[in-house]
Formats: sequence, structure tokens, C-alpha cells
Amino acid sequence: MSERTTASLAALDVLLARLPALPDNAERRALIDDAEALRRAVAAFHMEAIRFRMHSVDREIRALGEDVAAREAFEHVRHELETAGFHTRSHAAPGT
Repeated sequence: MSERTTASLAALDVLLARLPALPDNAERRALIDDAEALRRAVAAFHMEAIRFRMHSVDREIRALGEDVAAREAFEHVRHELETAGFHTRSHAAPGT
């Protein structure tokens, strides 16, 4: 872990702590798996994996019915990653 990823990893820990409260089904399990993979990608500074997993987690939260707490935690992760200089969207750079 570096100073660059500290806030992002902390935000991911908050998101991961909220996910078990969602209804238990295959979609929630996939969401947790992808969120854990996103955390590993951030810790490894793996840019392509970060973009891919951000897309997956975003899509899975949407598919689960837009849980407000999960969405807010996810958007905080996005903010922290973009503040640290990571691109979280494949179609646009941070701030665009």
C-alpha cells in the first residue's frame, strides 16, 4: 500500500463492509467477488483491472436495485481513485 492508494483502499473497505447487508443471492455474491478483486487491483496499481472492476461493480450495484448505501460507498471509492489519479472509466479521463 502506498500513500497514493490509502484513501481508496479505505473507501473500498467501507464498501465491502456494506455489501453483506444486501439480499443474499448470486448477484450479491458476484458483486462481493468483483469488489474484492477491485481492492486487489487498487493495491497492485493495475490500471486496466481497476477500470474493468469499477465497471463491473457499478453494473452489479445497478442490477441489484441501486441500494443507496452501496451506491454512495461506491461513488466515494470512485472519487478517491480519481483524486489519486486513477482512471475509473474506460470512456473518459477523471473530471470529464
